[in-house]
Amino acid sequence: MKPRHKKLMFIAIGVAGLGLAVALVLNAFRSNLVFFFSPSQVAANEAPQGRTFRLGGLVQQGSVKRQSDGLTVQFIVTDTAKSISVEYKGILPDLFKEGKGVVTQGKLGTDGVFRAEEVLAKHDENYMPPEAAHALEQAQKAQKTLVAK
Repeated sequence: MKPRHKKLMFIAIGVAGLGLAVALVLNAFRSNLVFFFSPSQVAANEAPQGRTFRLGGLVQQGSVKRQSDGLTVQFIVTDTAKSISVEYKGILPDLFKEGKGVVTQGKLGTDGVFRAEEVLAKHDENYMPPEAAHALEQAQKAQKTLVAK
């Protein structure tokens, strides 16, 4: 084999290895990408079926129901326009309360119930995730335009 052919073979192997590495990184990135949706967007079928995503809004007053096992909790997340039932099995954060902001991560079941794997509560009086605040603002604007008609 001539030196020129060896050099081309090493370059081809290097390019193939680099392409494989890029494909693996992009695949890992895509599988770990989690999008945020409001209850109005979920109700409008904009949320993915069978994929993990984040659902955020306010915990509806009087909606928290604890099961007898002590770990399973059902509650409703609302953006004041639409509401989605959420089921979570685990220990809730200390700051989780009715009427307060929450972001949950999980999957939407075929029955329309969001099965949360993780629940995040706001950390102080004034904080709300930007996505949740924007979703609440949009839902309130939409509700005002419906009332005005």
